Amino acid sequence: MPPSTADRFGPDRYSDDVLAGDWRAAGRRTIPEVAATRDLVVELAADGYCGAVVGVEKQTVTLEDRHGRTRMFPLGLGFLVDGEPVRLVAPAAAAPKGRLRTASGSFATEAGPAKVALPSRIFVEGRHDAELVEKIWGADLRVEGVVVEYLEGVDLLGEVLDEFRPGPGRRVGVLVDHLVPGSKEQRIADAVMRGRHRGHVLVVGHPYIDIWQAVKPARIGRDAWPEIPRGTSWKHGVCATFGWPHAEQADIARAWQRILGQVRGYGDLEPALLGRVEELIDFVTAPSSA
Repeated sequence: MPPSTADRFGPDRYSDDVLAGDWRAAGRRTIPEVAATRDLVVELAADGYCGAVVGVEKQTVTLEDRHGRTRMFPLGLGFLVDGEPVRLVAPAAAAPKGRLRTASGSFATEAGPAKVALPSRIFVEGRHDAELVEKIWGADLRVEGVVVEYLEGVDLLGEVLDEFRPGPGRRVGVLVDHLVPGSKEQRIADAVMRGRHRGHVLVVGHPYIDIWQAVKPARIGRDAWPEIPRGTSWKHGVCATFGWPHAEQADIARAWQRILGQVRGYGDLEPALLGRVEELIDFVTAPSSA
């Protein structure tokens, strides 16, 4: 029997299939994926911008530099960590343990048939208020069958209530911004609570100038919300202070979505808001209002 190739010439260098595996990747550098976790310091390869991660959404990451200025970038390639190229990806969601809780902290219930909305309502001042309430308490409100509507300003409260006609089994809870002693908002609330709808309407509020302030500033990488001078639109002033675009209403809307995107649950909101919303939910779902 003639000797084999391996016997005559050593190991057979032709025995392996040269087309097996990804031959095109030979020698190609693999760029690792790194989760964009909070406070991770990364550098932008294109221009050297360096910042810490302060926020992540589905497709974007927000970085804050040492001067407190923030910039938003698409997740993916183009970043360096410790001088090495990486692909930034959104952090994986933690696996749930035990009974699930809603964003408000209550235990989630199993999905059931859609519930008919209660005659009672909760009114909030504007769209941003409604979106924040929906994000934190939406699951609870759907279980109870409570609808949230917005007023577009507390000045319209009396007119809206007259049209809605609160009464037995038809209660209204109202959440008002900047409800502090001596304010216009407080005068309106007092008049409503003493007026024709007394007993069927509950007006509560938080001390913040705008619902944005009810989000803890740490959620957007800040120590505090800025002081905005009188005569300056508060939201525009905030955006200007933070270095965010604010020339158009669309810029303000994007700023709010940026803030709202960092809110994960009730722990990201100030207690002064949490207690008031829970109070309203209890008021409109009490047995006497059904």
